[in-house]
Amino acid sequence: MLSNQILHKTAQDIREITGFDCAIWDMQGFCLVRTNETLTGYEIQIQDFRDDEEEPEEMILDEMGMFRIYEDSDPVYVLMLHGNADGMELAGRMGASQLRNLLYVYKERMDKNRFIQNLLLDNLLLVDIYNQAKKMKIPAELKRVVFVIEPKNEGDVLVQETLKGLYATGTKDFVTAIDEKHIILVKSLQSTDSYPQVEQIAKELVTTLNMEAMVSVRAAYGTIVEELKDVSRSYKEADMALEVGRVFYTEKKILAYNELGIGRLIHQLPASLCEMFLNEVFEDGKADIFEEEELTTVYTFFDNNLNISETARRLYVHRNTLVYRLEKIQKKTGLDVRVFDDALTFKIAMMVADHMKYMKE
Repeated sequence: MLSNQILHKTAQDIREITGFDCAIWDMQGFCLVRTNETLTGYEIQIQDFRDDEEEPEEMILDEMGMFRIYEDSDPVYVLMLHGNADGMELAGRMGASQLRNLLYVYKERMDKNRFIQNLLLDNLLLVDIYNQAKKMKIPAELKRVVFVIEPKNEGDVLVQETLKGLYATGTKDFVTAIDEKHIILVKSLQSTDSYPQVEQIAKELVTTLNMEAMVSVRAAYGTIVEELKDVSRSYKEADMALEVGRVFYTEKKILAYNELGIGRLIHQLPASLCEMFLNEVFEDGKADIFEEEELTTVYTFFDNNLNISETARRLYVHRNTLVYRLEKIQKKTGLDVRVFDDALTFKIAMMVADHMKYMKE
């Protein structure tokens, strides 16, 4: 079914082109749009015309014309024109044709949208993918990558509408949604494009949505695929990148599946293995034994490549104060983070602890 906005625009166009006031009714007997508020009191005539299957597809009365609008042989609307009977038949047929064309385009778009959604969710057999793609004239062999965009505010429809405006949804680029939290962009690429170009597209997405739609978003993308059947893999990778980012890279606005590093590895570890590792590193497997000051110190120490002098300068503390804080961590864990192996163990253990906390929440 067409939106009221489209129906209203169509009704206005019919009036401007033909000079006839018009109204569009659904098959339940409700008037959806009218070009003149005086077009009331025709409910009985519309109902009789709608219900009598033996009536022709169009009927011209004194100053009133009624035309049935079909979609796949099913009646969906009644177009009513009002005015002088001269020229009404031709005007009504033109208006009915316009509405049928709009229904056809909408149905085709919805068919493509459903196809892309089922493709992303792996709901199609391989033979169905190629058969439906051929029918809809969607290229099967083309470089593509999937972006998953997560607005800060769930259910922000403006993001999807803006993306549709940016990327003409046709046979190459598609914008859709599977849930209320994310918008998905299946983006075609040039044969020479690689990950630097994909990263640039992601930056443009985030910047444009921030400036034009005034919406803060995070964007993640999967690996580049060459065939349509592999689009679902790129989608799953982008979705995982977003999830890993929520745990380990909260400050990042753009997340690439092929640049998740150790975060991706930890995300895929079974919970039993994670718990076993935490029990080895921390007493009772609990990582919440550190004060905020200690964690800030050790993370700044890691950011400065275990350089005590540079870390002390960054934290505006004396070198001895820094050493004292690091030794407090050593007393709690037995790990001397000034030694590379112990620093690596501590870093991984804290990431595993964040992962476990996220999984439980």
